[in-house]
Amino acid sequence: MSIGFYFDEAKCMGCRSCQVACKDRNNLPVGQLFRHMISYETGTYPDVKVFHQAKTCNHCASAACVANCPTGAMQYADDGAVVHDDEVCIGCGTCVNSCPYEVPLLDEAESIARKCDSCKALRDAGMNPVCVDACPMRCLDFGEIGDLKAKYGDFDAKRPYLPSPDMTSPSTMIKPRTGIGADSEIAFVIL
Repeated sequence: MSIGFYFDEAKCMGCRSCQVACKDRNNLPVGQLFRHMISYETGTYPDVKVFHQAKTCNHCASAACVANCPTGAMQYADDGAVVHDDEVCIGCGTCVNSCPYEVPLLDEAESIARKCDSCKALRDAGMNPVCVDACPMRCLDFGEIGDLKAKYGDFDAKRPYLPSPDMTSPSTMIKPRTGIGADSEIAFVIL
């Protein structure tokens, strides 16, 4: 089974509701985010375009964080989500350094790594991840990749601002914004 996120760049207005909902749900301190919004500017005047990307764990099928974790703290849940076991984590940061998407973060106060688990406890109770329900534009969805492809179409995750999907087989579908091609040059990044 392969589960993951669907993200529609064309609908996203960069409001950060998904980011705030995730931060609140996970009670994250200042400076820590599991889902973060990044805005990109492409083109040159007078043909400038802005688009937004809501980034989080891609729950990769060949996750580098899982493969490189020396204690097994990073692991696959029974549904295919990449999850973290706080009790087993030694805070070494290997997962942080292994992930090409820069997803896991080191919580120095807790001496452990942390990351998005796609709200596994909520999903086990039949609910959506909080970021999905918080999006006012409904540009986020989560589920089995086959179901998401049937619902939205099959989209290539290759984008100029993401590492090659060949590295880890990310379980993320990104519907690109019209006029922003996979070969578009990013002129400016707004964090």
